[in-house]
Amino acid sequence: MPAIKAKNTVKSGTTQSRPAAASGRKGRPLTRIQREKQDAILEAALDVFSAHGFRGATIDQIAEQAGMSKPNLLYYFPRKDAIYKRLITGMLEIWLAPLREMRDDGDPIPEIRSYLRRKLEMARDFPRESRLFANEILQGAPRIYDILEGELKTLVEEKAAILYGWMDEGKIARTDPYHLIFSIWATTQHYADFDVQVRAVLGTERGGEGRFEDAARYLENLFLNGLLPKKTSLSS
Repeated sequence: MPAIKAKNTVKSGTTQSRPAAASGRKGRPLTRIQREKQDAILEAALDVFSAHGFRGATIDQIAEQAGMSKPNLLYYFPRKDAIYKRLITGMLEIWLAPLREMRDDGDPIPEIRSYLRRKLEMARDFPRESRLFANEILQGAPRIYDILEGELKTLVEEKAAILYGWMDEGKIARTDPYHLIFSIWATTQHYADFDVQVRAVLGTERGGEGRFEDAARYLENLFLNGLLPKKTSLSS
């Protein structure tokens, strides 16, 4: 059974967690200093947006968090929604990567286990991004609804077809693949969006880093044993 991987030491708001900007406002390639400035703005904006949501966040708050003047920030991003759009679209690329990696030529149980564990790793390593996404959804997803009903819907349909194929081959029990994916989203993201509640309830003894491994083992039993064909179990 693979363990939850060690926490990435790269901060979740850095350029390694979202696509870096390729060019400036006039289409020219950015210099190293300009890239660093944009990264600082995006890192600060992630803190502000994840705490206050789009409506509650202000350019002044982001500039202060980034340690720069408002005019300097506006040189790189002329509007608040331009910063937000960069963050939310970059975050979706990261968020959907584990689902994209589910392969139809793989063994179903290891493929689903890998997906479940990667989602838990993301809940642990990217809590601000998770809150940013949750805030957007709670507002009705006005800035990403086209992605949800387009790119996301297409991806889920593609993976649902893989799950249906495994069911038809008798490799996993028959179930609704869409609601299986929704359930994995809901249970794993809980450990990001409600982490303070999880730690409070588990207490100091069980609420440390090991809570993610405990969650992984529980969710594997919950989902994977339920997906195995009859008369089969993970312990057999």
